Amino acid sequence: MSGDFLRTADRAAALARAAGNFSLLGPVTAEDLLGWVAIELGHTEILDGFRPYAAHLARAVAPASILHVVSENTPHAALQSLIRGLLLGAHNRVKLPAADLPEVDAFRAALPDALAARIEASTTLPDAWLREAEAVVVFGSDETIAHFRARVRPGILFQSHGHRVSLGVVFDDPAYESVAAAARDVSLYDQRGCLSPHDIYVSEAGGTSARTYAARLAEAMSAFNAHTPRRTLGIGGAAEIADLRASYAFRSANDLRVQLWASPDSTDWTVIYEDDPWFATSPLNRVVFVKPLPSDLAGTLAPVRVWLGATGIWPATEENANRIAAFGAARICPLGRMQFPPVTWHAEGGPNLASLVRWVDFEPAA
Repeated sequence: MSGDFLRTADRAAALARAAGNFSLLGPVTAEDLLGWVAIELGHTEILDGFRPYAAHLARAVAPASILHVVSENTPHAALQSLIRGLLLGAHNRVKLPAADLPEVDAFRAALPDALAARIEASTTLPDAWLREAEAVVVFGSDETIAHFRARVRPGILFQSHGHRVSLGVVFDDPAYESVAAAARDVSLYDQRGCLSPHDIYVSEAGGTSARTYAARLAEAMSAFNAHTPRRTLGIGGAAEIADLRASYAFRSANDLRVQLWASPDSTDWTVIYEDDPWFATSPLNRVVFVKPLPSDLAGTLAPVRVWLGATGIWPATEENANRIAAFGAARICPLGRMQFPPVTWHAEGGPNLASLVRWVDFEPAA
């Protein structure tokens, strides 16, 4: 790497400038990135050389090469993974999805040449990339993660980001102000990311009606689709949604505890109200369930606890966050911001920088 970017502070400044071109990354400053290094690794310069560490000195050593296997459904995750690797000072090789991911090329183009040279990207996976990687980061299905885990040599750092489901919780919203925010979270990326809500739980304690919320959400979903249409589905995807709609339409005709709202003449969006509190897994592509908030949400979510990704809440107060912090989701944020986690977030609840470095301790002569 060019001498201009041997220091962590210089890399952080360049990465923050490049990230400013991508709204999907949210605000990113050099101070944020250096603070992140300090929190996870103990010192802003501990990647640059030995620094005080308890009773001795230590330095964090980044992998010489990181292989990132990314998916097409969440471009922000690919860029965040690249930022982590570059901030650490590693060389980064990106296995792109077959459909490509233009955001990766655009991000590389926004970097200074010395950092851009630390990124290689391909829709194929050269054998040498896996063989030479000192760390492997995989985004994808459980099957994809298992495939790469089996191919990684013993002793190689392996970081996986697999299947997750997310939800929203509305604690108090008598004016239904949050429906546009909820519609945005459901609709962005056509619900294919791990941060996309499948279910919205609505408290009825303050006079809010979960059924009315579902009706208002349907209006907001229609409005969002008018300016940001959903991608075209194949026959299988469209048939899955049609079958689900038919099932709930039949139930709603015979059961007042169920109601269905759907885009006319298309499968573009679907809202299902259901009294049953148990978490319902969406077939994706803008199908969302709305349910009354149960008194025991922790117990309700217990069957999916290990797969919970994020919870969007309204209103987003610390008191409300504390009410659900122990339920399993690694991230709690305001409704409307579920798809835009900060680069510093603990994906899957673990550290992202510390899990990619190895440590060297030094005990100098007295």
